[in-house]
Amino acid sequence: MNLSFFPSRQIAFYTIKLFVSRSLAVLLALVLILMTLDLLGESGKILAVPGNGEAELWHYVSLRVPILVARFLPFSVLLGTLIAFVGLNQNSEIVSMKAAGISAHQILAPLVLASFGVAALSFAFNERVVVNATRTVTAWSDNDYKPVPAESGIVSNVWLLSGPDYIRAGHVGGTGRGFHAEHVTIYERRGGILQRIVQADRAEPADDHWRLTNVRIYDAAMNFVRKQPELAAMNGVSPAALTLAKVDPDELDFFTLKQRVEQMRVAGRPTEAAEAGLWHKVAGPMSAVLMPLLAAVAAFGLARSGQVLLRAVTGMALGFAYFVADNFSIAMGNVGAYPPLLAAWSPFLLFLLIGETVLIRSEE
Repeated sequence: MNLSFFPSRQIAFYTIKLFVSRSLAVLLALVLILMTLDLLGESGKILAVPGNGEAELWHYVSLRVPILVARFLPFSVLLGTLIAFVGLNQNSEIVSMKAAGISAHQILAPLVLASFGVAALSFAFNERVVVNATRTVTAWSDNDYKPVPAESGIVSNVWLLSGPDYIRAGHVGGTGRGFHAEHVTIYERRGGILQRIVQADRAEPADDHWRLTNVRIYDAAMNFVRKQPELAAMNGVSPAALTLAKVDPDELDFFTLKQRVEQMRVAGRPTEAAEAGLWHKVAGPMSAVLMPLLAAVAAFGLARSGQVLLRAVTGMALGFAYFVADNFSIAMGNVGAYPPLLAAWSPFLLFLLIGETVLIRSEE
């Protein structure tokens, strides 16, 4: 019996090559199909804006492709592993490996090692590319695909409750003295009844208030709109209040999100959703490590038994059950029903045990 943790070098490289090539092929096919469907749905909105043309369509594609790659990479790893295992099973290669004294865990070991590499690359790709693309495309779509200024720290569609008043900013951006908000709307209420709607093209912090420019004021009692060049408003609203009013884990890298969580905790704001998203930034890419284990049920068993398709469907069902459980757990963490760490990691640990149990009981 082969007692080493890995099989021979030739078998390890052979299985890794099958795993990587099939996974990349599935990922490419999924991204092409989904990007085409997405572009068909959004191209009309993009081209409806005067001045937008083919360049803007390609810009949208360049922003959406990284998001689709990150979102469907675990699905691709699952399907690619299933395709590789079904091929190995049908060609009796698994039987040959086991006849040579190689255990099921040794057959899986090279794929798990490759999956760790995929998870590391996925985490780096998310941190460097996907968060920036998500933040940009969200701000662009929230602005109805009109031009959005390129600036740092941009956050779009921000809502804030200041006393009885509601404040909405189309987007908030800049840092330090350049911090500002654009397309600001203030809904002033008294006793729960709307009194005035104040709209401004731009707002800049000044001492304990904000200086609004190009202001339009609708008086609900008089049913009258008046305009004025400037207005002092939003007293007591700090720039940090607007920044922390919308903390989307998909738009922030790990370390920036961690800082925002600390700021929210100091400000007394609920942090459950942000913390769950923070830990899921690590747990999400790690799901690629689970896929070979969950798909392993398709690798073993005799091909002539006629159950290869059933085994493949079972592996696919286990993989998709993980994604359902992961989304459910994150949703529960967002509302505070689960602690953030439990919400991010419990599906991974649960299906790790399930996959290992199935593998041991059926093959070892």
